[in-house]
Amino acid sequence: MSLTGEKQTGREQTGSPGGPVKKGDSGLVALFFIVGLAASLAIGWIVFPKLLYSKSEQPFDFSHVTHADAVGDCDSCHFFREDGTYAGVPTLEQCTECHEEMQGESEAEEIFVNEYVAEGKEVPWKIYSRQPDCVFFSHAAHVQGAGMECAECHGDIGESESLKPYEENRITGYSRDIWGKNIAGIKKNSWDRMKMDDCGACHKETMGSKGACFQCHK
Repeated sequence: MSLTGEKQTGREQTGSPGGPVKKGDSGLVALFFIVGLAASLAIGWIVFPKLLYSKSEQPFDFSHVTHADAVGDCDSCHFFREDGTYAGVPTLEQCTECHEEMQGESEAEEIFVNEYVAEGKEVPWKIYSRQPDCVFFSHAAHVQGAGMECAECHGDIGESESLKPYEENRITGYSRDIWGKNIAGIKKNSWDRMKMDDCGACHKETMGSKGACFQCHK
């Protein structure tokens, strides 16, 4: 047997660089790949969202059910002004109509009346559905014009007895409700997210066209 042949045989036995990979080596490579893939998915789907979004509570908890029973309907707090603009989050003036004096004896009610109503200070509510600054959205066009129900975009929040935590993207400063809970952007319901693609898909389905850019972006 030649010297060259002996060297080749040695490489085949040891699995050194340049020789064939043994079954044990290929299994180890596959294991490292699977472990690496699993770790990457765990970081991307579980760890990263927790780092990307901060979580905080609203200044006060709020029961839509309790308030709806007291005032009768949603329009008492969320209404269209005379100029067609929409009054989203109620102002202190609206709240004061009922809360000028304490309603009940809870600690939260006492703080609200003494520190906000008495001082004329607006409550710094955190807006779940606030769109990017470059986006113009008309509630009048969608609710009055298209006849859409609030739940189509906001879900059953009108039936909630408490407010969920507010999650904010640490980079963009916008609510997680815009992107949606699913990091991949997958949704099951129309209210799971509020991205441009969702608006475009709805416009395409109902109007036959996504519309021009300037209709929403000013």
